[in-house]
Amino acid sequence: MKHRFETQKRSSFPGNHAVSAAVFCMVMAVFILGISRVSEQTDARAAQTLEQALNRGIVHCYTIEGAYPESLQYLKDHYGLTYDEERFFVDYQVLGSNIIPEITIIDRRDRP
Repeated sequence: MKHRFETQKRSSFPGNHAVSAAVFCMVMAVFILGISRVSEQTDARAAQTLEQALNRGIVHCYTIEGAYPESLQYLKDHYGLTYDEERFFVDYQVLGSNIIPEITIIDRRDRP
């Protein structure tokens, strides 16, 4: 009866720690891969949102003024266009006052 409150040591299988570490590594890899994919989708959506905002501003300007904006700066000054200029480069090519401008959006983070 004197060993009543003592517990016996269980012999653990030596591979238990290795299996636990392997499972943990797999879970972390799946988590990191998932975060990476979400980030890529968010980046693509940001560029798409900027393109929609540019097109909306261009059409709005044409509707109100009867001509397309002469520059990207005009859209910023008169129609409240804002975007992260450090992240995105916007090439705005005016083809004429009655022809919709060509816009190209380049994500600077995609470049090495």
